Amino acid sequence: MEVRTQLVPGKCTPLVQGVRRIVAGNAGLMTGPGTNTYLIGYREVAVLDPGPDDARHLEAILAAAGGVIRWIIATHTHPDHSPLVGELAKRTGARVIGLPPPNDGRQDATFVPQHLPRDGERLSLGESQLIAIHTPGHASNCVCYLLEQQRLLFTGDHVLEGVSPVILPPDGDMSAYLSSLDKLQSHDFERIAPGHGDVMEHGKDVLSALRAHRLAREAKVLAGLRRLGAAGIEELTPVVYDDVAVERHRWARLTLEAHLIKLAREGRAGERDGLWRLRSP
Repeated sequence: MEVRTQLVPGKCTPLVQGVRRIVAGNAGLMTGPGTNTYLIGYREVAVLDPGPDDARHLEAILAAAGGVIRWIIATHTHPDHSPLVGELAKRTGARVIGLPPPNDGRQDATFVPQHLPRDGERLSLGESQLIAIHTPGHASNCVCYLLEQQRLLFTGDHVLEGVSPVILPPDGDMSAYLSSLDKLQSHDFERIAPGHGDVMEHGKDVLSALRAHRLAREAKVLAGLRRLGAAGIEELTPVVYDDVAVERHRWARLTLEAHLIKLAREGRAGERDGLWRLRSP
């Protein structure tokens, strides 16, 4: 049965057995309808991605939980996903799970985990079990979580509905991102519950389409360099992202840089004095 719901800030929406969602009130250009916070379990509750530091969202989580909040999980530590962890933990005494923030100036430095999940670790959270899957790429500390009994994969910002996530170098890494997509394909899941947007059916197909999109964008980078001969990132962005609204280009430039870094590591492109060129095979 297909899961389609309305993304209404502050409303607690049942998704599948044992999982509810509350959307934070931080809708915007890079957050879409807002950050998704997931409540997993009923008597003992795990809160995944509490979201930004927002008092109204905190009260919505506490009101909706019903049971006792025992665990707080962050998929990663960008400022729209984890800043509310500290206050929620203070109010509930819940155990904080996640990987520490990288030191790249774009993270929530207040996030202090009590448990660092190992890749492949099975977390027993009351009546629920989650498998932690390390998926660096969007950020180096991204972790996806698979709810086995529901075949539901929580992806944070690694996979989003309707858009491809920004890769934020130097901490974000395009090669790692593609490898992480391949890694997820080996797990048994059907649906994807993203950090922003609605639940996506046919999750393996979603991953395949996202990988193809990334490689198609890479092909446009190579074609752009072939046509321009030598170009800076500012000049190359409108060529590679001619299908993306101009107001998004400042974010597209970051992902373009990630593509170029990947190509440089592979020996297919190089940079000198701020200009990028193709390298001869």
